Amino acid sequence: MTENRGPDTLLLAARELDQSFGGRKILDRVSIEVHAGEIVTVVGPNGAGKTTLLKILLGIRSCRASQVWRKPGIRMGYVPQNIPIDPVMPMTVGRFLNLGMERKTESSIREALELTGVAHLYPSPVHGLSGGEFKRMVLARAMLGRPDVLVLDEPVQGVDYAGELELYRLIGTLRDQFSCGVLLVSHDLHIVMRATDRVVCLNHHVCCTGQPEQVSNHPEFKELFGAQVVESLALYYHHHHRCKDH
Repeated sequence: MTENRGPDTLLLAARELDQSFGGRKILDRVSIEVHAGEIVTVVGPNGAGKTTLLKILLGIRSCRASQVWRKPGIRMGYVPQNIPIDPVMPMTVGRFLNLGMERKTESSIREALELTGVAHLYPSPVHGLSGGEFKRMVLARAMLGRPDVLVLDEPVQGVDYAGELELYRLIGTLRDQFSCGVLLVSHDLHIVMRATDRVVCLNHHVCCTGQPEQVSNHPEFKELFGAQVVESLALYYHHHHRCKDH
């Protein structure tokens, strides 16, 4: 869907973004944009500044006003990497979706859960959920406000491989259904290559950006992730595209 990118579809952008903590440069002149109807995935090693970038774009962390642009009136849904919940506090899925938000009706909560395939969990205790069910519940909460942009930090962490595939498929379905932009951080390079429109490789600065196959062939990407990973991605592309052709 990247062919539809243009000034009218731009939802969120950073320009030459710099950020330092304790005298250490975390982000160095990072530029990124997210358009309606596209999935943008940020990849990079641990400590590369990926989560910091997401939090600045969301407005959770401050920066110079001139460095971040958000479409006026934009609605954003956020799925953080970790959501600590006190195990001694009884909480149902329905109650969790109402936490910290303008109170929602039961029907709107059930509708959001239906979108992510877990409407039946409405009365269930949160602590009884599997990893995949928990991620779908959190994604449903992010969808409650019908966001223009979904921002997802490691959305499949703690989920088995089959569950990862299903969750990425679901994210693509939500993008298609609502024409929202999706910005996500992921370490699942092989899945990312099939589940995203554009990849941004980040290691404090933007090493390279473009369509997945372009990025996987970039020298800085190869240096960051190693020849073995790059070779396996090349094999993936070879087999994946042969299957699509036939």
